[in-house]
Amino acid sequence: MEEIFVDKIIPGGQALGTMRDGCKIFFWNALPGETVTQYEITKKKSHYVEAVAIKIKNDSLHRVEPSDTCFLATSPWQMVDFKYEQQLKGELVQEVFRQNQIEIEAPEVVTDGKEYGYRNKMEYSLFYDFGDEKIHLAFHQRGSHRKMPIKKSSIERPEIFAYAQGVVDDLNARGEEARKYQSLLLRCNQAGEVSGGLFENHQPHPVFKNLKDTILGHEYSYSPNGFFQINLPVYEMALTEIKKHVEPGRVLDLYSGVGTIGLSVAEDAILVESNKAAYMEAIENIKGTGAKAVLAKSEEVLDYIEPDMTVIVDPPRAGCDVKLIEKLLEVKPKKIIYLSCNPATQARDVKMLLDGYKIEAMKTFNFFPRTPHIENLVILSK
Repeated sequence: MEEIFVDKIIPGGQALGTMRDGCKIFFWNALPGETVTQYEITKKKSHYVEAVAIKIKNDSLHRVEPSDTCFLATSPWQMVDFKYEQQLKGELVQEVFRQNQIEIEAPEVVTDGKEYGYRNKMEYSLFYDFGDEKIHLAFHQRGSHRKMPIKKSSIERPEIFAYAQGVVDDLNARGEEARKYQSLLLRCNQAGEVSGGLFENHQPHPVFKNLKDTILGHEYSYSPNGFFQINLPVYEMALTEIKKHVEPGRVLDLYSGVGTIGLSVAEDAILVESNKAAYMEAIENIKGTGAKAVLAKSEEVLDYIEPDMTVIVDPPRAGCDVKLIEKLLEVKPKKIIYLSCNPATQARDVKMLLDGYKIEAMKTFNFFPRTPHIENLVILSK
């Protein structure tokens, strides 16, 4: 097996190397400056290979011991020291904007300093061990359908892992079969209350008890298996930053989910959401406020965009629909606030918006420590 030198971390979080034949290889569990001497290939295409590094020489000074043996399945940057993780995330945002011909400084990466125990939602697989004849919590190995049983996981709130272990103990006490279940999904609010449960194969998903959390003084109700932010303390930091840039007047919150951005930062908000379950939760969350909720795709309500508005967009990973971008450039609302879980598509969209706007401010938020996932905020003004 040939030794491969690692050049850099690329957007997406893998480390890049080049094989002797010129083929690019994308590694998990490798860092810039290291040499991979043994690896397991997880995907092989004509022009690139994906792999997990098994043995390394010339360890990076930024390499640390992972907290969990299952880290590659859940949080593959556990082997990076946290300060370097922060640096990498800023540099990766800078890189994807540069790839879109937008020259920026690496933005500040905001964190509350909590590396572990932050996730308020977790989904586990179940694994039956024929050795001890018991069910165990499990995750899928990265790049594989194989399950690995676990005894410890550190990125979720400890209340979630303890509850999950209790569910498994109950299954074992009743002599249940792991293959009966698709997964175990659990969510925890800031008060430590856990809701969720087992998804049974070939059965409708059960309805779980809603949870409640307060964000910037506003109480929200949400389903454990619906969309809600994973790391609320850092999310509050992002909302506080957004609030600083909201202009007086009406706010249009597109891709609004259950309404946490618009309701947290504005007194007069229109929430637009296409998912019916999230929309119904938004209807509950706007009670007692002056806000309005609309069930529609954001690109289908372009007439709501007005020049004197602040428009907030928090789209899925695919980014904004081009029809929405065109309408924003046509109407030119006074400010656009763009929060994204995918800086690559965000940079693509911002490049188009720069025909009528300038970047007023940018900050990156570390919503998902010990992973390569990035949340980036761009403030655009006319």
